Amino acid sequence: MSLFALSPILASGALQFAFDKATTEGKVTIGVLALVSMISWTVGITKARQIWRARRMTRKFFTSFRSTREPLDLFHKQEKFDGSPAFEVYMTGAEELEYHLKNSPVQANGKTCINEGAFDFVRVAMERVVSSEGMGLEKGMVILSTAVAGGPFLGLLGTVWGVMETFSGVARANQASLTAMAPGVAGALIATVIGLLVAIPAMFAYNFMVTQVRGITQQLDDFASEFATQLDHTYVASRSAEADQPAIGHKGEIEHLVNTSRVEREKEAAFAQAAPTLGS
Repeated sequence: MSLFALSPILASGALQFAFDKATTEGKVTIGVLALVSMISWTVGITKARQIWRARRMTRKFFTSFRSTREPLDLFHKQEKFDGSPAFEVYMTGAEELEYHLKNSPVQANGKTCINEGAFDFVRVAMERVVSSEGMGLEKGMVILSTAVAGGPFLGLLGTVWGVMETFSGVARANQASLTAMAPGVAGALIATVIGLLVAIPAMFAYNFMVTQVRGITQQLDDFASEFATQLDHTYVASRSAEADQPAIGHKGEIEHLVNTSRVEREKEAAFAQAAPTLGS
């Protein structure tokens, strides 16, 4: 919030009077606070637009991703979802997987796969992008937190300094009256008012954005786990082999149990037939 933005409020009366009576130190403090406010508002608006775009594009990406059962379908179609952190995680994982499918393929049940060692590279690449995207979302938040924490203290510094100047002037003039002190005190207090006007909007913006960034980061972690699981069961050799074997293994187990039961019954029948002969 700049001094130009404050001019309609200052012109209304008390604030204008206080600003006019502020000391040089107080006006310097107000100028610094105005600069901090402009920077924090710029960062806040920029981060709000970034978060809004990230959420909107991520919703579109998830809709497209979950509309197909093939994990690499969007990668092969070359669809783009610029601004979506989850899409960046997807593209990194897909590109890393594609690289290993071409350079270190493994055949499993007639399908081109990769081994578990190569899949570890895919997982690490996705984890790296999750971290970098989270840091990108948090970039600039320190300015808002600085405005929240530092604004009131800068304003308080200007106020204390102004009050000190006022009392020093009263002492030098030997005029300890309310009329003599009131203008200086009013000019000192405006620094605290401006400091609060800087900190309060930054506080609301910071708390809102921290919550949004935390939600997006958690969403990225969940998606990375989901995507890694899909790739593991589809393109990792041991998983693909296991996926094709349960039905055959289960059938063989049933046949083994049936044959074992049949052999046991035949042994029992033979023993029953031999028992009378042994008794006689």
